[in-house]
Amino acid sequence: MEDGREDDGTAAIVVSLNRALPREVGWRGRTVRTGFFKAPQKGPVVVGLEGLEGDASADTQAHGGPRQAVYAYPAEHYAFWADQLPDAKLPWGSFGENLTLRGLTEGRVSEGDFLEGSEVTLEVTHPRTPCYKMNLRFEREDMVRRFAAAGRSGYYLAVRQAGRLHVGERLIHRPVPGRGPSVAEVYRARMHLPPRLEAEFGDE
Repeated sequence: MEDGREDDGTAAIVVSLNRALPREVGWRGRTVRTGFFKAPQKGPVVVGLEGLEGDASADTQAHGGPRQAVYAYPAEHYAFWADQLPDAKLPWGSFGENLTLRGLTEGRVSEGDFLEGSEVTLEVTHPRTPCYKMNLRFEREDMVRRFAAAGRSGYYLAVRQAGRLHVGERLIHRPVPGRGPSVAEVYRARMHLPPRLEAEFGDE
């Protein structure tokens, strides 16, 4: 490619496109406004510079913005969570992700890498740090702790070229030259994961 990025032969497949507008949910005796409850969408979805059309964050200071326009979560992790949370229903989008992707887990991507579809170009920025709304979504007080300990963070994407995405689309992985640590390595260093929790909740 002209900019020096090369196709490393790997790609992510779009398993599901998920979006939601903020809504109010009761939690701990109060009302919380959240856009966490993403639902899978049929048909192509327009992806703009601020994210998926028809999707929004309730807390724009903590979520959203150009470097967090789209949140991707690997479909591979759903089997792990089904084992960890046997009573939970886990449709695609359960972790608040806009894109459920198969083929590129956190250990295979680094900040600055590009994912290129037929119209859209996305850039990997950083891992997701869980907040209390994950406890709300799963209706359990330990979910943030479990998510942090599992090391399955997913990753945020900036939108470098807007366009449409559809389920089943192949996103070519183009690593940045001189790439740094993987998203998985960045997340583990950031979270200082205690070995006890990693042993308790498992790891890939």
